[in-house]
Amino acid sequence: MKGNYKFLLLALLIAFASCSFTSKKFDDPDKDKLLIQLITYVLDNGHFDPQELNDSFSENVFEDYLNQLDPFKRYFYASDIEEFAEYKSELDDQIKAYDVSFFNLTHDRLLKRIEESKKLYAEILDKPFDFDKQESYSADYEKLTYVKSKREMKERWRQQLKFSTIANYDDAISQRDSGQNETLPEGTFSAQNEKSNSSGEKSLADLEKEAREATKRSLDELYDFIEDRQRKDWFAVYVNAIVEEFDPHTFYFAPEDKDRFDVAMSGNFEGIGARLQKRMDAIMVNEIISGGPAWRANELEVGDQILKVRQAEEEEPVNIVGMRLDDAIKLIKGPKGTTVVLTLKKVDGTIEDISITRDIVELEETYAKSSTVIKDEKKFGVINLPKFYVDFENYNKRNAASDIKQEIIRLKKEGVEGLVLDLRNNGGGSLQTVVDIAGLFIEEGPVVQVKETGQPKEVLKDRDKAIIWDGPLVILVNELSASASEILAAAMQDYKRAIIIGSKQTYGKGTVQNVLDLNRLVRNNSNGDLGALKFTTQKFYRVNGGSTQLEGVKSDVIVPDRYSYIDIGEKDQENPLPWDKIDAVDYELWGNYFDYDTTIERSKARMAANEQLKLIDANAQWVKKIRDREIYSLNYDDYKKQMELNEEEAKRFEKLSEYTTNLTFNSLPYEIELMEQDSVLKEKRKRWHQSLAKDVYIEEALNVLNDLKMTYAIKNKVANVKN
Repeated sequence: MKGNYKFLLLALLIAFASCSFTSKKFDDPDKDKLLIQLITYVLDNGHFDPQELNDSFSENVFEDYLNQLDPFKRYFYASDIEEFAEYKSELDDQIKAYDVSFFNLTHDRLLKRIEESKKLYAEILDKPFDFDKQESYSADYEKLTYVKSKREMKERWRQQLKFSTIANYDDAISQRDSGQNETLPEGTFSAQNEKSNSSGEKSLADLEKEAREATKRSLDELYDFIEDRQRKDWFAVYVNAIVEEFDPHTFYFAPEDKDRFDVAMSGNFEGIGARLQKRMDAIMVNEIISGGPAWRANELEVGDQILKVRQAEEEEPVNIVGMRLDDAIKLIKGPKGTTVVLTLKKVDGTIEDISITRDIVELEETYAKSSTVIKDEKKFGVINLPKFYVDFENYNKRNAASDIKQEIIRLKKEGVEGLVLDLRNNGGGSLQTVVDIAGLFIEEGPVVQVKETGQPKEVLKDRDKAIIWDGPLVILVNELSASASEILAAAMQDYKRAIIIGSKQTYGKGTVQNVLDLNRLVRNNSNGDLGALKFTTQKFYRVNGGSTQLEGVKSDVIVPDRYSYIDIGEKDQENPLPWDKIDAVDYELWGNYFDYDTTIERSKARMAANEQLKLIDANAQWVKKIRDREIYSLNYDDYKKQMELNEEEAKRFEKLSEYTTNLTFNSLPYEIELMEQDSVLKEKRKRWHQSLAKDVYIEEALNVLNDLKMTYAIKNKVANVKN
């Protein structure tokens, strides 16, 4: 697909150059206007599904931009929004005219309101909060209305600050009382608690004051970051409010962000090894980079929210709730060998501190690895593929397809009778490796269709008639299996070559993006670095014609997991491209003697009766309830009771981690030899095998392989009798 991108880039360069768009010849040399001109041109001519810039588009940009500027609705007044609304249906016209007057108005007003809020929060936090008072707080910011007066604004800040402080207050009391058996007094500010007791123990009043001071320090830190932001940083927010209306994967990288993106793509960076995204005010973990420090520590999980960041050598944590994503990342990243402490709101709603020692992210664990296991006196193979990797400069170097092929050959030498290909949490990668891996399991034929706006579809085929593995095949997926993973799973499902076990559907990302350096479009640029634009150029389709966009791949056997009820897929993003269908291509179903239908029904029956999966499903529903909670009590006794209730409910799910099978997993001979010289590799494989032995999904995949093997023998015997 790289050739198609080069053609697109060349077409854009030629077309743009013919318009004589140089910064010197541009009517107004203002960099902001030049950026708008460049980006709208590229999206109009290169995006898979160009949007019509009309009043509806304008209104969406208006709403999304203001939500990004003020998600808590604690800066702007209703009168500000009323003034801004003059532009609500005119932003499309401004964008076409490269007019940034709306941005100028909102930017100036925001800076003014931020300055006002500094005095406001300092004034509120100077006085004690009454945690005896019966009142509640709503965390559903989307339903909040903008305040109409300074009095209402102060009350909004008071409630939000009290909500932040009650958590600090609870932490302080827990630390004070750790190791003590006495029960907290019902009235938090009763007279006997106003002063420290004779033993020097801090009173509740002391702890309340410390909690307020901690809240203020966090806000002071946040405002230090805000004040460091330049106009160009705020303008990037506005630009992204425009481009993200096209689809959730189209994004403008300001120059500094572009440099960070380039480093991330190279894979050579120092940090904790996790990818983050912002959802409203929350900084969420959306990927753990295999082999990185967070992966090795094994405490951070996808779906966790990072609340605070503390450098190990510093005493006070920084609250990053509401902070810009880039600023939060700066706090979390750091030099190799240093330690960062993260305060997390876990997927299950509990609050926990974890320490991670930063390091260079190790790419070795992105490579395929395999293991053997004995089940019911039969030996099976398990291959884990974290991503579809490739060296784009030289495809003949190590890549996912060549490694998978090698692992299958090694497993066949070990006499395995079935194969599990684990694509869980695999976010995708090289399209060509997908085609080549599919070719290892089928004789030849189409694997995926790719469509580009205004161009005929392209069918990518496996043309190698050799089959490396013709035995039973199970593919494991989950909600985080995306893009290239979905293409492979879809192809194997359409060919009836494999049984897919996993979540109700995979992630649902059926699009291709390319990154364009905007500096390449402008001759004689005197405006400095213009950054880059990532935009969607193509869409994937299965061989049966259906897109993998939004719908993903629906598993043959659906099993619950902890993400089952969480909004985590493409369908839960803003402005996703729609699902659609094109003509199917000719392909032949896999000819074999496996009874897929009977095997699938047996698996479904086992899954329905599996107590571990029932508990996983109950846990997933509970997690959903905790995450959807919007109303919180600001009365400490009620708040504490709710926290204790959550902890008590969480205990019934503790035995999830106690689950284990009687299966033993073993590395292949070549790796055992390597382990004699590499203790780190030995530890990695030991941890992987321990994880597999506690994995109910792997256990069922092996049951399915065993059933397939049995149905093959039965059907093959019947076929021989007929012959």
